[in-house]
Amino acid sequence: QVRLVESGGGSVRSGDSLKLSCAASGLRFGAYAMGWFRQAPGKEREFVASINRSGGIIAIIDSEEGRFTISRDNAQNSVYLQMNSLKPEDTAVYYCAASAVGTKRPEHYSVWGQGTQVTVSS
Repeated sequence: QVRLVESGGGSVRSGDSLKLSCAASGLRFGAYAMGWFRQAPGKEREFVASINRSGGIIAIIDSEEGRFTISRDNAQNSVYLQMNSLKPEDTAVYYCAASAVGTKRPEHYSVWGQGTQVTVSS
């Protein structure tokens, strides 16, 4: 069974950091690009970051601010999202997903996790 399981979400204050993890099973992890998306209540799912099979970052939001970093460990079948200087507008359910190409478009991702809630209070 193909599964992606996110963890590491929680409730934090503005300015805090969180590191999300996503553990993959049932698929050849190293053959997939991986991405993180988020969805706030009443909003569409939004691209956050994507990483290629060998660990190169394809794209990431807020690249100038540098608040988010995506990484992966193919030996552990895991992908991570480090989030620093969190803001209330970062509040959302965060999803990891697997893709053959790793674009910013959710329709290009074939496997999704169930999501982990991140809540940032001011």
